[in-house]
Amino acid sequence: MTGPRYTPLIDSLPSTVPFVGPETQERRMGHPFAARLGANENGFGPSPRAIAAMAAAAGEVWKYGDPENHDLRKALAEKHDCDPANIVVGEGIDGLLGYLVRLVIAPGDRVVTSEGAYPTFNFHVAGYGGELHKVPYKGDHEDPDALIALAKQVGPKLIYIANPDNPMASAHPGETILRMVEQVPEGALLVLDEAYVDLAPEGTAPAIPADDPRVIRFRTFSKAHGMAGARVGYAIGAKPLIAAFDKIRNHFGMSRISQAGALASLQDKTWQAYMRRLIAASRDRIGEIAAENGLSALPSATNFVAIDCGRDGTFARAVLEELTGAGIFVRMPGVAPQDRCIRVSCGPEPEMEAFAAALPGALDRARARLG
Repeated sequence: MTGPRYTPLIDSLPSTVPFVGPETQERRMGHPFAARLGANENGFGPSPRAIAAMAAAAGEVWKYGDPENHDLRKALAEKHDCDPANIVVGEGIDGLLGYLVRLVIAPGDRVVTSEGAYPTFNFHVAGYGGELHKVPYKGDHEDPDALIALAKQVGPKLIYIANPDNPMASAHPGETILRMVEQVPEGALLVLDEAYVDLAPEGTAPAIPADDPRVIRFRTFSKAHGMAGARVGYAIGAKPLIAAFDKIRNHFGMSRISQAGALASLQDKTWQAYMRRLIAASRDRIGEIAAENGLSALPSATNFVAIDCGRDGTFARAVLEELTGAGIFVRMPGVAPQDRCIRVSCGPEPEMEAFAAALPGALDRARARLG
């Protein structure tokens, strides 16, 4: 028989993706969304300095990007008070998580994570034959104590936690994460996803030395920097681990345009402060919209807010579907009891007002459908 001969592992995996993109939904609907508030993008956009740098770099896009990401790594090292050899840059946190899993996970290797946590990491683990072991959330937070307890039982190679968390927007203080690091079992590596930490309260980011071999930290330019489409992420870790990425990473995976934009954004401290204020105001507005409709907004340390719809996942899904039909793109957690919520990204005022206008009708129609 002609055609590719897939590995038994790939043959065993379902044909699915972790997220259906808003563009896919728009094509199905035949019209664009009025408000794009589901992907945790930063609708306020990137720094004007980043836009200018990317525009200037476009004229040289015939060149490959610097495979060493030298200038960006140097600037990031200065930001984090470490050596550039402690930093690897890649195609967003998603891409770097894939590289990490490829580095350490073979078929049958155990990985510990939370039930309902960021699913892309799980897809990488499944893609390399890893064995996922999960703990439930505690309230609306990931449970560091439960993750460590399970890790001590099953002996995983990786322990994943996001702080702040996606999809609930909750966060633990940095001291809690430091205690978790101290308890990482021998032979395990803590995978600390800090995609949203630039937007979190002071003290959320733990003071972890870059060379601590027990942990690798992931950051991104997609959220606070408003550059999700540029696909720029980085990891901070011990030098031997970071050096190992060179064995497998796509050395030309970063475009010159993305590199230039990230470097300019990193240097624009004024814009970063302005962005934190814009997002804080938008979080407050989402809370107001929820309250106006008799719903509760959960505390958020991110650029999105989880809104408790007051019933179960079936009802929240109906609300989401009705919002989609009204032209509002939002998402929701996938696992009970967190799936009682919808998840709304922060954004500019016109999109907030479109959401405010659509939510009452969506709730009414969902209640009419389900009684």
